[in-house]
Amino acid sequence: MGPGTGAVLNMLLLLATQNWNRVIAGNSYDCGEPLVSSLSQASFSSSSELSSSHGPGFARLNRRDGAGGWSPLVSNKYQWLQIDLGERMEVAAVATQGGYGSSDWVTSYLLMSSDSGRNWKQYRQEDSIWGFPGNANADSVVYYRLQPSIKARFLRFIPLEWNPKGRIGMRIEAFGCAYRSEVVDFDGRSSLLYRFDKKSLSPIKDTISLKFKTLQSDGIILHGEGQNGDHITLELRRGKLFLLINSGEAKLPSTRAPVSLTLGSLLDDQHWHSVLLQRLGRQVNFTVDEHRHHFHAQGEFRYPDLDYEISFGGIPAHGKPMSFPHKNFHGCLENLYYNGVDIIDLAKQQSPQITAMGNVSFSCSQSQSVPVTFLSPRSYLALPASSGEDEVSSSFQFRTWNKAGLLLFSELQLASGLLLFLKDGKLKLTLYQPGKLPSDITAGVGLSDGQWHSVSLSAKRNHLSVVVDGHMVSAAPSLGPEQIFSGGTYYFGGCPDKSIGSKCKNPFGGFQGCMRLISTSNKEVDLISVQHGSVGNFSDLQIDSCGITDRCSPNYCEHGGGCSQSWNTFHCNCANTGYRGATCHNSIYEQSCEAYKHRGNTSGFYYIDSDGSGPLEPFLLYCNMTETAWTIIQHNGSDLTRVRNTHPENPYAGVFKYVASMGQLQATISRAEHCEQELTYYCKKSRLVDKQDGTPLSWWVGGTNETQTYWGGSLPDPQKCTCGLEGNCIDSQYHCNCDADRNEWTNDTGFLSYKEHLPVTKIVITDTGRPHSEAAYKLGPLLCRGDRPFWNSASFDTEASYLHFPTFHGELSADVSFFFKTTASSGVFLENLGITDFIRIELLSPAVVTFSFDVGNGPFEISVQSPAHFNDNQWHHVRVERNMKEASIQVDQLPPKIQPAPADGHVLLQLNSQLFVGGTATRQRGFLGCIRSLQLNGLALDLEERATVTPGVEPGCRGHCSSYGGLCRNGGKCRERPAGFSCDCTFSAYTGPFCSNEISAYFGSGSSVVYNFQENYSLSKNSSSHAASFHGDMKLSREMVTFSFRTTRTPSLLLYVSSFYKEYLSVIIAKNGSLQIRYKLNRHQEPDVVNFDFKNMADGHLHHVKINREEGVVFVEVDENAESQVHLSSGTEFSAIKSLVLGRILEPSDVDPETALAGAQGFLGCLSAVQLSHVAPLKAALHPSHPAPITVSGHVTESSCVAQAGTDATSRERTHSFAGGLRLCIHPVTHTCPLDHSGTRDDREPLANAIKNDSAVIGGLIAVVIFILLCITAIAVRIYQQKRLYKRNEAERSENVDSAEAVLKSQLNTQNAVNENQKEFFF
Repeated sequence: MGPGTGAVLNMLLLLATQNWNRVIAGNSYDCGEPLVSSLSQASFSSSSELSSSHGPGFARLNRRDGAGGWSPLVSNKYQWLQIDLGERMEVAAVATQGGYGSSDWVTSYLLMSSDSGRNWKQYRQEDSIWGFPGNANADSVVYYRLQPSIKARFLRFIPLEWNPKGRIGMRIEAFGCAYRSEVVDFDGRSSLLYRFDKKSLSPIKDTISLKFKTLQSDGIILHGEGQNGDHITLELRRGKLFLLINSGEAKLPSTRAPVSLTLGSLLDDQHWHSVLLQRLGRQVNFTVDEHRHHFHAQGEFRYPDLDYEISFGGIPAHGKPMSFPHKNFHGCLENLYYNGVDIIDLAKQQSPQITAMGNVSFSCSQSQSVPVTFLSPRSYLALPASSGEDEVSSSFQFRTWNKAGLLLFSELQLASGLLLFLKDGKLKLTLYQPGKLPSDITAGVGLSDGQWHSVSLSAKRNHLSVVVDGHMVSAAPSLGPEQIFSGGTYYFGGCPDKSIGSKCKNPFGGFQGCMRLISTSNKEVDLISVQHGSVGNFSDLQIDSCGITDRCSPNYCEHGGGCSQSWNTFHCNCANTGYRGATCHNSIYEQSCEAYKHRGNTSGFYYIDSDGSGPLEPFLLYCNMTETAWTIIQHNGSDLTRVRNTHPENPYAGVFKYVASMGQLQATISRAEHCEQELTYYCKKSRLVDKQDGTPLSWWVGGTNETQTYWGGSLPDPQKCTCGLEGNCIDSQYHCNCDADRNEWTNDTGFLSYKEHLPVTKIVITDTGRPHSEAAYKLGPLLCRGDRPFWNSASFDTEASYLHFPTFHGELSADVSFFFKTTASSGVFLENLGITDFIRIELLSPAVVTFSFDVGNGPFEISVQSPAHFNDNQWHHVRVERNMKEASIQVDQLPPKIQPAPADGHVLLQLNSQLFVGGTATRQRGFLGCIRSLQLNGLALDLEERATVTPGVEPGCRGHCSSYGGLCRNGGKCRERPAGFSCDCTFSAYTGPFCSNEISAYFGSGSSVVYNFQENYSLSKNSSSHAASFHGDMKLSREMVTFSFRTTRTPSLLLYVSSFYKEYLSVIIAKNGSLQIRYKLNRHQEPDVVNFDFKNMADGHLHHVKINREEGVVFVEVDENAESQVHLSSGTEFSAIKSLVLGRILEPSDVDPETALAGAQGFLGCLSAVQLSHVAPLKAALHPSHPAPITVSGHVTESSCVAQAGTDATSRERTHSFAGGLRLCIHPVTHTCPLDHSGTRDDREPLANAIKNDSAVIGGLIAVVIFILLCITAIAVRIYQQKRLYKRNEAERSENVDSAEAVLKSQLNTQNAVNENQKEFFF
């Protein structure tokens, strides 16, 4: 911000802190004097009284005179008891009692307040609770402390419910203290200008405070401006308060835009609203009533060279031209303080520092309008009309949030009636006439915005019109009534019950909102007379009060969710936020790559929400699913950057910008088990440390914004490198290679793995200013693996054991999620108590999980019942949420159960005990089993740390394979790990984290792969290889063969298994394209043949074959739809297996002619996932984990057999090659991403596995070609330089150094290009 902004804040901002605190202190400690007991009888009034001895004057607390309290004539919800305190007082508490010695008491009531005895304001608790708890008998006293306190002259108690066996009876008291009030009244054309001494400005702190009330929705409350267009303005717009801070001298685009903060709503209600504006250094606090906004300003606030003045109520006429339209304030200000200076008192004293412009008075004028609130769809106001008049006219103002509802129905003679109603936020006027179509007029738009709108209608002969907010719309004369005569009644807001016999029609539902300034037949209606029953009648109204509330201010929709509302509730639109739920609280994304992995996802791009339901947004990254899940986060510094001509006075600073914010990065790092980042640093005559005094000459800055002087591979010790740790630096005097200061290229490169210092955000280099001095650096992506909270667990051994944590604070919005497994039939997972509030999650029975809670509306319980038992010793996931709208519970993938919150009920969850996990405070009904990954509002609790010091609870919990073992596919075996599990693919033809990546190979012409089970008969018994089970004296009675293939050649040999006894199994494609399986289990008989000739199998498509032999019966399945079962005649046992051949048969063999022909031809195409029982020959050839008896001949290369779109998603996953580099787009809310690959995702599924393997193959080929070309170039340059070195003599040594430098630079460039390609292929 510019200097003007700071100065105007200095001008503006706060009431002296001691003055504000004094008021608060008064509320808290010395504001409790009885205010009612000493009042005269005339200070009490009521709607009615049962008798003179039940009058309002007998309603003093603990008094027994008269009948012992006030009771109205009729006990209904329209009765009230009113107290006049004589002047505005501060009321900090109230107390109620029933009628003495009677059965008359009130069980709940409303409390209203007013300055004038008109326009009452309802006191609300928690922004939503309207009713106060009353009494349970006649004589006990119920006190209620008011937070915040009420500043008013009049109090009104309105009974809502009372003892059903008696009637309304009340005795009351109010406690408080005197309230000092100084007011100033502006008429919309006046203002006050305050000029202050420059010495009064504080460079650290400024404060301004005031109260205001108005009926106008727009107006400037205060304004200050400086040079160059700087200004600060506090302005009322459409009933909301805007704080505008504009810096006219801002240099940076990021600070040039004005700061605009908005608080409050419906502030044009002619009630007092408090404003507090504080500036402490760069921090600005903006408070309106009970709502606060914090703003951290960029840059320092400085005193500008400007006019030291500030205006209240408007902008002085002599001020600089404003760049925005403005309207002066029309209303009252109270207790206006600027940095401890009483502005109103100075104005009263006619201080020369104050200039009054226009008509300014020091008493607050009161509004004479009487609003009325239509509380429900059943509300109506019926007013009499002069019958038989030839014109119908009415006018009024209204405000509402509802888009539809009846505003007015007028009875007519000789016609059905005249209707004025809201529909879709527009006003519609309809005249029903006999024998004619209805006449319609539509006017206005967006009228359900909570603002006051004026309406007037007129209907007379050949004329029908309506005026909305000053805009008239008329019907064509032909559509107007030919004649019209008024009926007897106007119905506002709704219609009475049909039993009354009125003609009122309301096909659109009742109006809920406020009206005022109601006129009929050009005469204003006296609503106070209506309230007293002398005019008209009504139902379910609140007269002399507008009870509208803005349920979207503050906005309880989280994470940017849009808020809309009706009269009774609000709704959140979570579209494009990345969150879901009634308040957009629950993230639709997982918190880590580890969590995605254990949902069965494979490598790809995913949105991650590191803090779950916390404030951080989700962001896009790459998950590399290996045995552990690696998170890869890119930045802009992956290219090699070379640095020259720097020195300590002119340093080079390289800044790294990541695809995630620092908060997102730190949350990701915090969750990970391990993080690392490779920092490559080359140097030539460029030191890291000054050898003279040890001053760092180069350093880097980490995520904590602290300078670090250790380098890759070293421990976090200052000025250390990998070579110093390993003792192999090129100069043993130093701890880093670069500090040797040699005139040749060297490097200090390695991985930084101290999590607290990651990620690297900046590198600073200062020692490349000397001749021939140079440095170069490159930073790798941030790599993190694992997820500590995901596997953090505890085992509860006894019912009396539990873990305790600090109180859970989830007042407005709370979610709890965890995994559990148990064999017990019941037990409490979690419990937190308050005075009356509580939350509890428990296994109520083997098939029922229950969430019970109380936020002050009474206990609620919601349960999920499963068709299967939860106590099956497998992991089950529980998630509960409670917010202002509803409470919900979901277990696993079962349908969630939802409990809506009661309308206008208590909303704050107030807990104060410790949080108990695995048990309760009473040590009863404890949980037996394991709890894992417990998170509250996105924050994980460290169960293992607490379990290590808690008897009866053990850290960790084994047995994950029972739940996650199904993720290990294709014969992979689940292996337990201390934190999680892994899939052992040793005996599978597949690889990858879930044994789901098939190993495929392209076979060129004449190529083969031979797996020898035994070299000769005698060696087989001592073999320790995987073929040991096929030793010579074993007879196989069963085997399973699976593989996939793709080819266009016939004939072809797909697979051949031989034995020492001339027995064999061959799988071939015959000349006609049919697939044949030939078994010869007896060398003296012809082979059995299973023939699949339903289609040409050499069609270039991928085919899957599964052969399962059980003794003499062979089951064959092709492409999962063609099946055959054959009984063998040649034998039932396979003896002394010798070898398995893929491709061409190279050795002579005694086989049938068809097999021999196919074997000589071999195989040209792709074979995939070949497996004979537990032997996988392609895996042994292409991914050897130990020596294997495998022989590869000819051209056999790893490839992908997948060519068709119909194969499953898992088989399509490949290692991806990114030719030309990786381009990321990060936009977690729009759900669109212009990446260079295909893929789709919706609101619930991550973007994953999106890159087609064709691009991977092309990228890999490009990388290989580039690598070969660069190597050839480097070798050619090297040879050329060597020739030049050989021809030159020692006198030309300096030129040789330059030439060597060029070579080294070329090598660095080559290495950089290779590393870049390797990095891309790694992705």
